[in-house]
Amino acid sequence: MQDWKETGTDISNWILDYASSNGISTLVVGVSGGIDSAVVSTLCARTGLRTMVLNMPVHQEKTQNDLSNQHMSWLTSNWQNVESHVIDLSSSFDSLSSVLKEKNVTELAMANTRARLRMATLYSIAGSNNGIVVGTGNKVEDFGVGFFTKYGDGGVDISPIADLYKSEVYALADSLGVIQDIQDAAPTDGLWPDGRTDEEQIGATYAELEWAMMEIESPSEAEPTERQRQVMERYLQLNSANSHKMKPIPVFKRRDH
Repeated sequence: MQDWKETGTDISNWILDYASSNGISTLVVGVSGGIDSAVVSTLCARTGLRTMVLNMPVHQEKTQNDLSNQHMSWLTSNWQNVESHVIDLSSSFDSLSSVLKEKNVTELAMANTRARLRMATLYSIAGSNNGIVVGTGNKVEDFGVGFFTKYGDGGVDISPIADLYKSEVYALADSLGVIQDIQDAAPTDGLWPDGRTDEEQIGATYAELEWAMMEIESPSEAEPTERQRQVMERYLQLNSANSHKMKPIPVFKRRDH
């Protein structure tokens, strides 16, 4: 049985070792009010390094914004090396949006623009504080269905939980004592004005996506149910469509003269 407290210590030590070996003194994490960023920011706090956590609302739903602030308050009350900042990007997004809408930019592109504004903000802070941006993606998102914004939340320096399934992130969160409201909240990327959840966007739960990912890695002999067939079809569809995010950038190789 997995010892999640030990795993948490291992990951925090891994973050600390990476930072130390690269002369990094600050860890910068964007917190969304979701489970992944809550876990990663907690693991960073446990390193003892200066940890800057940023809540970057862009016309955020009140519940999401409140959860982000609650988590930051919990961190700063438990670790003296943590400092929290709220940087409201709503006006910046509005200014850019007003220009881009004249070019018929799609709703999806504007949603991804929110994530890219946050990435630029994180790197501005990290670059000004001898820091690195610490990623918050899990295994299903980063290597299964590519559920992240290219050069948005996918633009990071290290990925501490990218080898953990979502269910494992929840187990780790519980061992770390992450506040229960965050553990109970429906996963959402917070990029849409209507507050749609990840499940609504993907068309499957994380548990179902985990099943599909594991089934591909180690096929079972059991006959899949109709729902499992549907989930597998959706998983493969997303995996293919988003493969450009999960593979290295293609580089032209010139012929030797």
